[in-house]
Amino acid sequence: MDSKDSDGGLLDTKADSTENNKNLPQDSLVEKREDQDVHKERETWDTKIDFLLSVIGFAVDLANVWRFPYLCYRNGGGAFLIPYLLMLGAAGIPLFYMELALGQYNKTGAITCWGRLCPLFKGIGWAVVLIAFYTDFFYNVVIAWSIHFLFSSFTSELPWAKCGHEWNTEYCYEGKSNTAPSSGNNSNITYEGTTVLNSISTLVEDMNITNSTNDTEGRKISPAEEYFNNRFLQLDKSGGIFDVGSINWEIALCLLAVYIICYFSLWKGIKMSGKVVWFTALFPYVVLVILMIRGATLEGAGKGVEYYLTPNFTRLASSNVWVDAATQVFFSLGPGFGVLLAFASYNQINNNVYRDALITSSINCLTSFVSGFVIFMILGHMSETSNLPIENVATEGPGLVFVVYPAAIATLPAAPFWSIIFFLMLLTLGLDSSFGGSEAIITAISDEFPILRKHRELFVGALFALYMIVGLAFCTQGGAYVVSLMDKYAAGYSILFAVFFESLVLSWAYGVERFSSDIRTMLGHPAGIYWKVCWKFIAPLFILWIMIFGLVQYTPHRYDNYEYPWEANFIGWCVALSSVLCIPLFAIIAFIRARGSPMERLRFLLTPTNDKGIQATDGYHVVRMNGGIVIGEKV
Repeated sequence: MDSKDSDGGLLDTKADSTENNKNLPQDSLVEKREDQDVHKERETWDTKIDFLLSVIGFAVDLANVWRFPYLCYRNGGGAFLIPYLLMLGAAGIPLFYMELALGQYNKTGAITCWGRLCPLFKGIGWAVVLIAFYTDFFYNVVIAWSIHFLFSSFTSELPWAKCGHEWNTEYCYEGKSNTAPSSGNNSNITYEGTTVLNSISTLVEDMNITNSTNDTEGRKISPAEEYFNNRFLQLDKSGGIFDVGSINWEIALCLLAVYIICYFSLWKGIKMSGKVVWFTALFPYVVLVILMIRGATLEGAGKGVEYYLTPNFTRLASSNVWVDAATQVFFSLGPGFGVLLAFASYNQINNNVYRDALITSSINCLTSFVSGFVIFMILGHMSETSNLPIENVATEGPGLVFVVYPAAIATLPAAPFWSIIFFLMLLTLGLDSSFGGSEAIITAISDEFPILRKHRELFVGALFALYMIVGLAFCTQGGAYVVSLMDKYAAGYSILFAVFFESLVLSWAYGVERFSSDIRTMLGHPAGIYWKVCWKFIAPLFILWIMIFGLVQYTPHRYDNYEYPWEANFIGWCVALSSVLCIPLFAIIAFIRARGSPMERLRFLLTPTNDKGIQATDGYHVVRMNGGIVIGEKV
């Protein structure tokens, strides 16, 4: 086991350990000094606001715009806030607080942190890093889509506003006011797009992403949907997941732009990214305010808000509503990706992380709620002008932001202007979340292999180069099928499984009382009974419930009218299991490498490294304690 303590948590040797330190092996004394040097060299946030904006920017992402409003509408309007707030208080904020506190106290990334808390379960750290690694692949592709739509908006007339382009078919329907087809065909008119980057839906249901009929005869498609599928994604030129066609260089160049932005935002560490998020985290709020003011003046805006908020308390009797609330809370706040832990590891040890957790998690959830007003004002206007029921235009996922919303914007005066600021908002929402995912990987691996920290620029460049090479598979004409498959399997069940083990290991192996004592070291007071109960009982049961419900409701993946073959679903499960299996795999390796009888090995590996002997080079066990390093027993 690595004897380095990269968080620098060891204090100067105190008088009570001086006598013991006389007998300490010389090489271990060197290790102590090196450990303290690492602590001194670890950078910290320039200002408190840099940290807060980085956490807010990570937690407030694209899903706040396209997921919460739809769930609120579908699950009882204002009544949905009841299960949402209950789930938020019972598990969402406690898990959010837990990761921030862990990162700040241990001052390491996910791999080293979990290795120190419980060496047997160091694989948790590798699992969450691998999940973040997979997620970055497809998440950045969706950001690239936003870049394309942003640049396509710099025109006098939006290209998805009307039919008649070379990519439009005979089924293109502009849906002008008072010209909707007869009611017999209304059910065939859909503005629902694809479903990608929506891990939540993979756990509780398959979205209704198919048109109401597979027959092309009589089918009506909006020009925005045809632009997205035919002109931009070029899905009509692909035969499916195993026939993705050639590279769509337009998407590839947009993806390259994403990685260039990410590289120059992260290559110098948090000193740089902490300043970039001043724009990427704050700009979306400026746009939301502008769009809300504009939306309130639109015809039908009140109708949309009414659909959004009208309470239907009978919906609360459905278990699906409670699972929707639980999954939205969990994936919106984002514990388990290693990001919160990484960001907090750069805090000062006495930073009030408790207050930070309450502030940032509250802002994230309020953003979700407020964005619903903006979205449904526009949807109400779209319903009013197209004579379509609002349930026909209300949807979730990229279908909302790349099909429905562009179609609605195209009907507004000065449509290109509104389109520019909307997609610029999406770009900034996506970028700071991407910064968080990448920083979690960089911090975790750099802390585990300190030599990489000394060459951060090269390491970050190599990481993004790898992303770009693999990302070309997502930039093909059938790349959307790859994106959707990864979205379904890369960070759904696996992230729940990882966080389930996080809560179990923290509560039952490391111990909530020990963790509470760590918090007292930082804040001057221990964690309250409420947080202890949530960490020990409520959060694990909460996550277990979501996993079981999701597995029971599992169905093979679909994308629009395309059904994935079993081989593709099998590959998806392999991706999901590859991260989950890190937990038992590293546990087995650690057990084999440990010494002693099986029970001695188990006891050794379940004891935090701060409180037990670590094998020294001369055969001694060296005990690490806050009061200094003292000699242990000979092996």
